[in-house]
Amino acid sequence: MNSNEKQDARDATVERVVTAWLAETERHDRAAAERARAGWRDGTLSGRAAEDLATWVTARVTDTAFNADEGPRVDAPVRITPGDKDTVHRWLRDHGHRV
Repeated sequence: MNSNEKQDARDATVERVVTAWLAETERHDRAAAERARAGWRDGTLSGRAAEDLATWVTARVTDTAFNADEGPRVDAPVRITPGDKDTVHRWLRDHGHRV
């Protein structure tokens, strides 16, 4: 995989996770979701939204390497791996946010 393909894969991961985060946020706080969505679209995600995204993706990791006997089963609308979490955190840091 060349560097452009790696960047495309990172961008796709971030897009998938942010889409799920915005959908969940909208169910709980429509105004916050609208502000975050606008910031996401124009590249000005606020510090508060970035912090919320970082916390959300950490809490939503569904691929924990536990089997049914070892840990909880996490039901979620999107599968988020530890690698996805790391990718989103790296993306946030690369865009000037503290994680």
